[in-house]
Parts: sequence; structure tokens; C-alpha cells
Amino acid sequence: MCIVFQIVRPEPGTSAKQGDTIKSGTIIRLQHMRTRKWLHSHLHASPISGNLEVSCFGGETESDTGDYWRLFIEGSGKTWKQDQRIRLQHVDTGGYLHSHDKKYSRIAGGQQEVCGVREKRADNVWLAAEGVYLPVTETK
Repeated sequence: MCIVFQIVRPEPGTSAKQGDTIKSGTIIRLQHMRTRKWLHSHLHASPISGNLEVSCFGGETESDTGDYWRLFIEGSGKTWKQDQRIRLQHVDTGGYLHSHDKKYSRIAGGQQEVCGVREKRADNVWLAAEGVYLPVTETK
């Protein structure tokens, strides 16, 4: 199953537009394309591991700082490019978007829990597998 998110900048009235580069350290929101809800976290415990809960919340016009994630590029490079590994750190809680092998037993197919953890780990590095990537012209 493919889960598709659109990257949106949180600042109202920003001059950012589709196709602009995203630099390491930029705050973004991730909107689930089918439900239009925001990837969200807060200080509640996640149901399986007891880490920080991550869920989808709100809607097109319902968003708050619980939806803000800071993107960090792993390795070299200052702007996010295709096939570049990243970390997403939740702005309010400091937790890194994370997954592990523990699965929900009540959900068909045994979906893995996605949660937030406060330390950097090997399994909270992410890579966009598919997507629409717009060409980037490097500025000097």
C-alpha cells in the first residue's frame, strides 16, 4: 500500500510556492493526500510502544503547531533532493518520526506503528520512495 503525503509550508502568507527548494532545517507540514489530514504528534503515549503518538489530525483548514516537522538532511547537502535520506523532528515535542517492527494486532495486514522518539536512531531515517520531484537549479 502506498501512503502519499504532500509537503506544505506552515507559514501563512508565505511566498513559498510549489517547486521551491527545501533546505535542511526547514519547518514543513505533511498532508495526507486522500484524507487531507495533517501528520500530527503531541505528548500522548503511542498505543503499542508507549513512545510519542503520531497520527493524522485536522483537515484542510484545521492545523496547529502539532503538525509542524523540521526536516534535516542526513549526510552532505543543504537542499533536499531525490534519493536523499532525511529525518523529521516534531517541533513541539522534539521527537523524531520513527517506526519499528511492532505491529497492530487488530488491523488487517498488521500495520506497523509510526511514533516519535526523542533520540536519533537508525530506524528514524526516511527516504521518499516515490513522488513527483521538480528539478532544482542550485544557487550560488
